[in-house]
Amino acid sequence: MPPFPFIAAELEPCDPGSRVFSQLVDISGLRDEFPVFEELAYLNAGTDGPLPARAAEAMAEEIGREARVGRTQAHFERRSELAAELRAGYATVLGCDSAEVALTTCTSDGIAQTVGGFPFEPGDEILTSDEEHPGLLGALTAARDLHGVSIRLVPLADIADALSPRTRLIACSHVGWMSGSLAPAALRDVDVPVILDGAQGLGAVEVDVASLGCAAYAGSGQKWLCGPDGTGALYISPGLLERLSVTRRGYPNLANPNDGLDATLHDDARRLEALSLSGEALACALASIRVLEAAGWSTVHACARELAARLAQLLAGIGREVAPRGETTLVSFQSADPASERARLLELGVVVRDIPGRPWLRASVGAWNDEGDLQRMLVALNG
Repeated sequence: MPPFPFIAAELEPCDPGSRVFSQLVDISGLRDEFPVFEELAYLNAGTDGPLPARAAEAMAEEIGREARVGRTQAHFERRSELAAELRAGYATVLGCDSAEVALTTCTSDGIAQTVGGFPFEPGDEILTSDEEHPGLLGALTAARDLHGVSIRLVPLADIADALSPRTRLIACSHVGWMSGSLAPAALRDVDVPVILDGAQGLGAVEVDVASLGCAAYAGSGQKWLCGPDGTGALYISPGLLERLSVTRRGYPNLANPNDGLDATLHDDARRLEALSLSGEALACALASIRVLEAAGWSTVHACARELAARLAQLLAGIGREVAPRGETTLVSFQSADPASERARLLELGVVVRDIPGRPWLRASVGAWNDEGDLQRMLVALNG
């Protein structure tokens, strides 16, 4: 008898001949890369992804090298090499050239740089959705307070059809952080620049910035890419890059920093680069990406998407209403007391999060999870 019979009865078997079933089998070794699963059913990559052991080792090795040999010129040269490799790794996941990628400290950093440099005039309008993260809303309120623009909120599903004559910019999520809904594909056809918050997209679902038609895409390194806190990526299209002002300038984003007052910005996306990223953070982020790359991005995306869909089905089967969602890795569901239930689940070894202002808990399902994690969560919910 299966260990969780009432749940096993709810599962629909996956066709062994299907592509997804084969991927689920082929990717089974990925889970072993993450020590957290020795104790927890970790379903919280939408906040912070699980950290691979190899990434922790890479970070420790980098710090150990700095301690042993000091931070000489070679240290800074290595940081530059790691940054270039990480930029290329992010570019692969974004589907763009590495010259179009800036390294940032988080999604919010990339959004702030982009919105903050946009050439607004008083009376302009920014269109956004009614389910955005504070990291995006903070940048929009800065534009309102500093430049006199207005901000209009509409449902995410309607945003492509909601432009007004005053709309100069659309800024919204690629994948909604509350529900896992997807931005409408019609955004690729609007005639104003679109900035996508990719915190729940980059690494979680397939991203092709050309197909999305966005002018900018900001993502996190610590969430679905399983890197350290303080890392992220920003894609900027060449057309938008030439329109942006860059008020935050320093050594890393200057092409010739030793020229003093005559120093100029890089002519590519590096002009929007974060002003300081540690060598150990870069090494850790790069190691995490390589773990996922080795599993294959298409496989990682497909497995996560399939497991999330199975979880949504299981939750509905035990009477938990699931929030409307897209084919993504987030599953939000009804809870009478989300904060208390989240804390109770944590005591039982299940890590999810609650959504402020909504009667929901949110599970973030990655390719590193398995059906045992899903079953453990459902048992805890019914406990």
